[in-house]
Amino acid sequence: MIGSLYWAPRAWIDGRWAESVLLRAGNDGHWAELRAGMAAPPQADVLAGPVLPGLVDAHSHAFQRAFAGLSERRESDADDFWSWRDRMYRVALRITPEQLRAVAAMLYAELLQGGYTQVCEFHYLQHDPAGRPYADPLCLSWALADAAADVGIGLTMLPVLYQRAGFAAPKLREDQRRFATDAETVLALHRGLQRSGRPLLNAGVAIHSLRAAAPASIRPLVDGLGDVPIHIHVAEQTAEVDDCLQATGQRPIEWLTRHAGLDARWQLVHATHSTPAEIDAVAQSGAGVVICPSTEGNLGDGFADLPGWLQAGVPMSLGSDSHVTRAWPEELRWLEYGQRLLHRQRNVGAGPAEGEPATAARLFGRALRAGGTAAGFGSWGLRVGARADLLVLDTRDTSLLGIPAERLLDALVFTSPGRPFRDVLVAGRWALRDHRPTGGTDTTERFASAMHALWDAA
Repeated sequence: MIGSLYWAPRAWIDGRWAESVLLRAGNDGHWAELRAGMAAPPQADVLAGPVLPGLVDAHSHAFQRAFAGLSERRESDADDFWSWRDRMYRVALRITPEQLRAVAAMLYAELLQGGYTQVCEFHYLQHDPAGRPYADPLCLSWALADAAADVGIGLTMLPVLYQRAGFAAPKLREDQRRFATDAETVLALHRGLQRSGRPLLNAGVAIHSLRAAAPASIRPLVDGLGDVPIHIHVAEQTAEVDDCLQATGQRPIEWLTRHAGLDARWQLVHATHSTPAEIDAVAQSGAGVVICPSTEGNLGDGFADLPGWLQAGVPMSLGSDSHVTRAWPEELRWLEYGQRLLHRQRNVGAGPAEGEPATAARLFGRALRAGGTAAGFGSWGLRVGARADLLVLDTRDTSLLGIPAERLLDALVFTSPGRPFRDVLVAGRWALRDHRPTGGTDTTERFASAMHALWDAA
């Protein structure tokens, strides 16, 4: 039927541009057929530009979108991750389910415009502002799921194990009262999400960090799961590394590789401060890493060992985390430019010895493959059996205008920002057409109302 058959002048398949590609989506919202070198049949939807697969945003805290741009002043002698975190808790303590849905819907619409078709929500905001459980423990999870449905993006929910304020703290701080969970609670939240049957919604779990979760709770949580994603913040800050060494005698990544039973389900978020031995151990385990370049830059975390992770072949996906940036080309640009500044070289992420001389293509390919796994999918991208997602590039956009066809991905990542994604398909349905969301039209208004309610009195 019209709408399930598409024809693209070019499409990025298996790491290269293929010409004259026919794509057929089945009734289940997955790709049933992809064939290059085909003329456009009369019944096909002829796409307006070259096609890329959608990317997974593998790390998101949606409520922090309400805080983006509001922490860029320093009123004291020092400002770091920890002082930012204390200020961020102000919105965490105040946001209501209705406001969360409005903020998340705006965010998810922006992520679609930024080239993401699936988002992994690392969700630790569980209780009401007084720290009491809602009558439905999944109240705030449903707010996020409703927001995703409003705009048509896929959502992987990751309820978070969050028990204490630090390695030496027996419980949470008062300003962390909305986060409290134990392993049994997280498993119950996970089961409730999995049973919902909502379209475009799946679930894994998350462990906030080693400092925030007791080791005795990690094993019961992991043992109660099947083949679903397990995400954890790790080694984001040097202070965290130092505290972990003092408390356990081991660095955070080192502790995980020795005690957590890492396997391909695990996603180590940030993993900024690593050693070569830790990278090798992660590679042997099959676990992946999730790097969040714009947030790590915004918070002053440091530089991940990109050459080390690439050389070891560790799956590496991207996350937008605190959402100071909401487009994957900018995340890849930040990732590569940080390494250029650190190493004083160009094209650090390229791999000419492996036959991958194009930095953008190599980094995009890694993020594409690893992102699907991080979100809990066995197959992802433009391939038969994967979900029928795609991005149509707008070659009229000034960032791509006049670029030779073979260099479009290079220009997409490394030239000035624009609006490169004209249309976005998710599970065989258009979520963005000619740069306009196809979902609700009041997303912006509801977001503005929520922001005024949150900040006008602050």
